[in-house]
Order: sequence, then structure tokens, then C-alpha cells
Amino acid sequence: MADSPTPPPSATEERARSRRIGALGALVPFLRPYRLLLIAALTALVVTAMISLALPLAVRRVVDSFDTGEAALLDQYFMAALAIAGLLAIGSALRYALVTRLGERVVADIRKATFDRVITMSPVFYERIMTGEVLSRITTDTTLILSVISSSVSIALRHFLTFVGGLILMLLTSAKLAGLVLLIVPAVVLPILFMGRRLRVLSRENQDWIAASSGNASESLGAVQTLQAFTHEAASRAQFAQMTESSYDAARRRIRTRAYLTSIVIFLVFSGVVGVLWIGARDVRADVMTIGALVQFLIYAVMVAGAVAAMSEIWSELQRAAGATERLVDLLETEDPVNDPVAAQTLTQPVRGAIRFDNVSFSYPARPETAALDGVTLEINPGETVAFVGPSGAGKTTIIQMILRFYDPQDGRITFDGADLRDLARDAFRRQIALVPQDPVIFAASARENIRFGRPDASDAEIESAARAAAAHDFIVALPDGYESYLGERGVMLSGGQKQRIAIARAILRDAPVLLLDEATSALDAESERAVQAAVEDLSADRTTLIVAHRLSTVKKADRIVVLEHGRIVDTGTHDALVAKGGLYARLARLQFTDGIAAE
Repeated sequence: MADSPTPPPSATEERARSRRIGALGALVPFLRPYRLLLIAALTALVVTAMISLALPLAVRRVVDSFDTGEAALLDQYFMAALAIAGLLAIGSALRYALVTRLGERVVADIRKATFDRVITMSPVFYERIMTGEVLSRITTDTTLILSVISSSVSIALRHFLTFVGGLILMLLTSAKLAGLVLLIVPAVVLPILFMGRRLRVLSRENQDWIAASSGNASESLGAVQTLQAFTHEAASRAQFAQMTESSYDAARRRIRTRAYLTSIVIFLVFSGVVGVLWIGARDVRADVMTIGALVQFLIYAVMVAGAVAAMSEIWSELQRAAGATERLVDLLETEDPVNDPVAAQTLTQPVRGAIRFDNVSFSYPARPETAALDGVTLEINPGETVAFVGPSGAGKTTIIQMILRFYDPQDGRITFDGADLRDLARDAFRRQIALVPQDPVIFAASARENIRFGRPDASDAEIESAARAAAAHDFIVALPDGYESYLGERGVMLSGGQKQRIAIARAILRDAPVLLLDEATSALDAESERAVQAAVEDLSADRTTLIVAHRLSTVKKADRIVVLEHGRIVDTGTHDALVAKGGLYARLARLQFTDGIAAE
């Protein structure tokens, strides 16, 4: 973990990008499938805006009718005003229901599209971004967009229609007074445009800090036991607090800017209204216009002024949503160097499980100067059990990751049954592989569902059979609810050895032609290791099996042992042949078996 928080990357670049116009246009593809719902919502919006603009006309009639003394006519005008108010209420409710439904539907689609994208990204992507930040974008940023689609945009459009319609009706009521109002408009619009750009930058900065703090919290909570064991709580609290304060500072600057904008706009708008009202009152005294006309004009002026003030506030919300949209678009448009081909090659059936490394060289993106694999050439025959041994960092686990095509080699190629992995759809060949990783992943579900993850259509009997083969059945039935016992997040209720046996049962259940075991028995006690080793031997009898191990006792019976050092193959052979030959493997064997070598 870093000692101090770092600001979101490329701040200058982010500010420049935040000035782009039309970032919200990226939402159009998500709106397009719901054209009818969108049209219905817009129709309701336009109708309600028109109805609200009709109210001042009724008010004018009521005011001017005071001088006529006709009670029946006055009653008709009041009833008309009441009917208009009723229509406005119904139309507003319909608009709210349609727009809110549209917003929820679109945001649900955005969340699904974003998750669909990131769940398929290769590990290269996650070397550059923390999972907590990705989750922040899926949750916090989409919540902002939901607010805009289901509320802000609708309100902004309604106020815009009110603004335009009100101006037109003001001109029809009194061109002189309307002309005076129009003189105020540039003074109001300029601050909105100038300060709105600043708001957008500050909004994105605020969201970036929220995402960074979310990523930091996710990392800390995911490693809470290690964090507590090393008494790192205070440092972690300080780091998270500093990130949170940075987010607060950015939010404070955004709020201050928005407050300035709101105060400036409201002062200019209502100062103009007061000035126009003063001139209008003088016209009434001079019998140039009626009191009803002045009241009508005043109502329209207040509606227009309110619309402008509201749009100035909504503008900042749109700026925030634009920043959130940019961040989501970043995820959706991120290029993954590991991609499926446009026209994928089909695997020959039945799958044999032949794997070949042809002069493969590879360096991890985070360490481009260090070769994880250096010119590796290796052919693994169908049904063969091959073990990979060597010191830490020799490239053993990298071999497994390359076979799963988590990464692509910089040089050379890897074939599966004669087909280059880059020519195959990833899910097509990964279905033919069962993996037991070095750090087994246990999901927050029952023991049964964790094993069933290996093959979702497996029956309960098949799951229990796999658990027995992995020496996991006894401890599972001893759990409070047996196979239905909840294992907790990351399997916190299990020991390291129990987690590995669940992972092994999952691989056994998958029953794939290729079995990859990456330190599969490293956390097992001697008795469990023997039981699992017997299960693995039975399982590997008719399938290609690759074993990565530090404990050489688990690989002695392998058909072939490949010795790796510094990303290169330095030796191959059986256990007996390599021990007799001397070299790196013999040294490792002496260290682990001590005087057991003499018995060999």
C-alpha cells in the first residue's frame, strides 16, 4: 500500500478533456432502444410546459374582469384556471413517471454494459486500475447519471420550454417591456457559460477522488487481517482520511463555485424583473397597458427568470453528469490488448489437450524490463502430466497464465491442439481447462455452490462425489449446515487447506481435458496432501495435467519435470533422472528431502 495518496492521474489531461462539449452525447446509444418511452416523456413534458404557460392568460382575464362587474364571467375564468391547474397536475405526474422509468432503465443498461466490459478485461487492465475505483464508477457515477436522466434533464427541458415560450408571450403582451428583459439575457448567460466550465472540471476531480478513496478502502478491507497483524490501522486510517479530505476539498470548491454562479444569476435576473416592473407600473398609470396585461407580463417575467435561475443550477448537475459519463466511457472504450479474433477458429473435436510453446518470450506490462519467460519452447502431449519447478520468480505461474491467455506473448506463440490461442475465442478453449489457482477463490455462497462453480449444471450427487475425491467431504459435512453452510466473503470461515480442497473439488467437478494445478496442495497437511494427491493422480490419468509446485514430493510421479530459472527452461526429465544428473533440481531436492536423497 502506498504511504500517501496520489491524485487522480494526468490531472492536466483530465481538465482538458473535461472542457469537451457534448460528453453527455455518449448516453444516446443507451437511450436509442427506448425511443417510444422517450417520445412519450417528451410529449408529456411539452404539454405540461404549454399548460403552465396558459395559466397567466387565465389570470389576466380574471384581473381585467374585476372592472366589468360580471360575476358569471369571473366564475368562468376561475373555473378555467382550476381546470388548467388540474391538467398541469396530471401531466406533471405522467411526465415524472415516464422520465423516471426511462432513467432507471437506461442506468441499469449502463451498469450492465460497464460490468460486462470490465469482467472480460484481461489482467493487464487491472494492473492500471484498482477494482474499488471500477466499482465506484459503476455505482457512484451511474447514480449521478440516473439523477440527470430521471430529473435534471427533464427539469432543464421544461424550464427551457418555459423560457422560450415565456419570452414569446412576453413579446406578444408588451414588446417594449420584453425588449428590456432581453437586454438582461446576455448578462445572465455569460456567467453560466464561463463558470459552468469550471464546475465541470471540479466535478470530475471530486468524482476521481471518490473513486480513489473507494479503491483504497477496498484494498484495505480486502487485506484487513494482514493490515491488523502489522498494526497498520492508524496509517490506513490516515491515508483514507487524507483521500476523503481531498475529495471533500474538491467538493467544497465545486459548491463554492456553484454558489457564486447561483447568486450572480438570481441577482441579475430579479434585478431585471424589478426594473421592468417599475417601467410597467408607469405604463399602467399612463393607460398604455391594463393591470391584467401587466400582471400577465409580470408572471411570465417571473417564470422566465425562474427558468433561467433553475437552468443555472441544473447546468452544474449536467456538468457533474458529463464528468461521470466521461469516466464510464473511459471504461467502455478502454482497449484490451487480449481480445478475441473477429473470426475465431473452431477447436477440433474431441479436444485432445495438446499444448505447445513455440519460442515464447513475455514480460509483464508493469515490469517490461524483466523477462518472465525468455524463449521458452515446450511441447506437452495429450494426456501427459508435466510438472514445473524452480525458484520463486522462475516463470512457473506465468506458464499457467499464458495457457489461459490472461496475457499474450510479445514473441512466439502458444498453440492448443495445433491452433494458436490468439485465433481462438477465449471462452472456447477455457471451457476445456480446469484450474486450481495458487490462491484459491472462495465466493460468499454455500459450500455446495462454491463447488458447483466448476460446472453449473452439476447435480448434488456429482458435487459430493467431487468433494470426496478432493478430501473435502468430511470437513464440509462437519460445518453447521453441511453443504449448505455459508462460507463467508473470501471463505473467511475456512482454513487455507480447506479453501484449497474446495478449489480442487471444483476442478474435479469441471472434468476438463486439461488440468492446471498451481501450487494446489501447498496449504494442505501431510495426510490431506496424500489423499488429494491420490485424487489428482486418478484425475490426471486420462487428461493433460500441468503442475506447478515448490514441494517436490507432489511432482515425483510426473511423466516429465520441467525446471525453470529466470524465465528459461534449464532442464527436463523424470525425478530420478534429474536427481542423478545434478544441477538445479538436484539442489532443490537435497534441500527438501535432506537425507531422503540417499535412499533414492
